Amino acid sequence: MAYRLPPLAALRAFEAAARHLSFKLAAAELSVTPTAVSHQIKLLEEFLGVPLFHRLTRALTLTTQGLAMLPKVREGLACFAAAVESVHDQAVEGKLIVVLPPSFATRWLVPRLKRFAQAEPTLKLQVIRSAGAIDGDQWQGLIGLEPVDTRQDDSRVTIRFGTGVYPGFQVDRMFGSDYIAVCSPKLLEAGPPLRTPQDTLLHVRLHNDESDSDHAVPGWEEWFRLAGVKPVDVSAGPHFSDAGLVYVAVLDGLGLALASKPLVATAMAQGRLVAPFDLALTQRFAYYLVIPEAFANRPAVLAFRAWLLEEAGAQDLPSLICYD
Repeated sequence: MAYRLPPLAALRAFEAAARHLSFKLAAAELSVTPTAVSHQIKLLEEFLGVPLFHRLTRALTLTTQGLAMLPKVREGLACFAAAVESVHDQAVEGKLIVVLPPSFATRWLVPRLKRFAQAEPTLKLQVIRSAGAIDGDQWQGLIGLEPVDTRQDDSRVTIRFGTGVYPGFQVDRMFGSDYIAVCSPKLLEAGPPLRTPQDTLLHVRLHNDESDSDHAVPGWEEWFRLAGVKPVDVSAGPHFSDAGLVYVAVLDGLGLALASKPLVATAMAQGRLVAPFDLALTQRFAYYLVIPEAFANRPAVLAFRAWLLEEAGAQDLPSLICYD
């Protein structure tokens, strides 16, 4: 069957411009100039004999014909990508790039990577730290969630701490992240005792200043509110710029810290950290594996996803223990 179709470049330009409602943003995504995008759109409109966009002074909107055409164009481009990937999967092994928050990398993933390396000895893995615990639309355009080029040999997946709402990506929930108060056994040995939450006022409290700008990370104010304690100065104690520095300080016995329970599970199981109180700040945020749909069926991605979700389901989270 012979198909009378417009050039693929014109269809890609239309889909990108319709998604962004901007020739400039579409051009940046496609690595061409806005003039080139505009030219491709004009060629497509001439081919169809109808306008696809209303070109206003400070805005770009779709015409009725453009709105009707967009879903099928997206579906068609997705089918093209799937067809290319079906061959790519057989021909190219490539490399798997995992982009993830630094604290998750050092405290959860890296201690488990030996098992993955043993299970998949021929897979090339590269771990890249991401910016932090930003959620939602703010992720768009950051490393890991940028538009995907299916021509590249390297597959890329991300691990995000957020709500799990990432349109256009395959998303798997790994686990939630309740926050608990933890300290080194050295602190308990040195005293004063930590029998009740009120006793935390007798100890140094460590602060992660990321919590001031990131609502996904709770601070001591929330913990004291949960515990029913009214401190004189909730901000008293050393402040650190990120969770990694807090983690080093709490391991050294400098004071008490709030930490994500899954990310300190290994240290607790090894006896390097303890949880003095049976209190946990429940969060609506969780850790998610986020995969571009175009990469979802690549062998490297499938292997990593299966292993990661198995590890997440099998992780041992120590119970909270009250120390008298």
